[in-house]
Amino acid sequence: MQTVPYGRKTNNPPAIAEVDVLWITAGLGCDGDSIAITAATQPSLEDVLLGSIPGLPKVNLHHPVLSYSTGDEFLERFHEAAEGKGNPFLLVIEGSIPNEQINGEGFWAAMGTDRETDQPITTCRWIDQLAPHAWGVVAIGTCATYGGIHAMEGNPTGCMGLPDYLGWQWKSESGLPIVCVPGCPVQPDNFMEVLLYLLNQAAGRAPMIPLDELLRPTWLFAATVHEGCDRGGYYEQADFAEHYGEHNCIVKLGCWGPVVQCNVGKRGWMNGIGGCPNVGGICIGCTMPGFPDKFMPFMEEPPGAILSTSAVVMYGRTVRALRGFTRASVNREPEWRHSRPELTTGYEPPARSDAGDSSGSEDSDH
Repeated sequence: MQTVPYGRKTNNPPAIAEVDVLWITAGLGCDGDSIAITAATQPSLEDVLLGSIPGLPKVNLHHPVLSYSTGDEFLERFHEAAEGKGNPFLLVIEGSIPNEQINGEGFWAAMGTDRETDQPITTCRWIDQLAPHAWGVVAIGTCATYGGIHAMEGNPTGCMGLPDYLGWQWKSESGLPIVCVPGCPVQPDNFMEVLLYLLNQAAGRAPMIPLDELLRPTWLFAATVHEGCDRGGYYEQADFAEHYGEHNCIVKLGCWGPVVQCNVGKRGWMNGIGGCPNVGGICIGCTMPGFPDKFMPFMEEPPGAILSTSAVVMYGRTVRALRGFTRASVNREPEWRHSRPELTTGYEPPARSDAGDSSGSEDSDH
């Protein structure tokens, strides 16, 4: 594998022909994000790796679960990348980042062992060595983006999301900020769509990826669950479910959809099917930086929803009544559609012009 200079800041960076994806699952996590992406279809992981999408660089995936190689053989590419050698690479981090400065005499998370000391190489050390050489860095899942469940109050590891560890203003040598794709786990197509965008950007076919202030892709996380929810119209009518399994709005059952930025209600989970509110599951805010602490206890009506649902009740009743009147009219056929021997549609045949007919007859006699 040749050593090439890459990632330098230039006004017109050269297109990249081959990219390695170095994926670390050794954060504090459950590998749920790795499992989730196997369900992606837009595009699928196979589409990207097999080169089925025109214009993309060749992609080599180095994933500890999906790799055929193990041990030192698998880690060889990571060691080379830490030295700045080989192809440009995207570093993907899965799982929250523990604070190894408070680990006592042990360590919180590691991948592989040091060749010289035979001691575990901590996840933090890998990030420290790889991030400076990466073309781009992506945090997948809420644990890696904002800390997630492992970072909730009372945890002993002091863990955090990747932006907290590297710094929110951190940028790669190519000028790319950390890209955060939250979700617990990540929505499969969301991550693969972001990967597709970054690969197109690396190939010189797309501009800098647009991110919001929390480093999320803007086109995926601008809208709330509520704004894309199949049940949103019921909220407007103050038609709330009292029990699970009902078809109407589930905000009174504990759904945080009106404030949570996530597209799963509109996008579904796999092939457009599923998604928490679509199948009757309340939104618990898993794509948000405050998850889970600020959304607990789950399955109770959110404080803001108590006020908003109370305020919308009178309006909703009025809307439902007015729509009921309108439906009573438009939900039936017009009265002129019948089989009686008469025409009642209001049609009037055009009047005959007798003067025109007589003049025509006189002309013909001549």
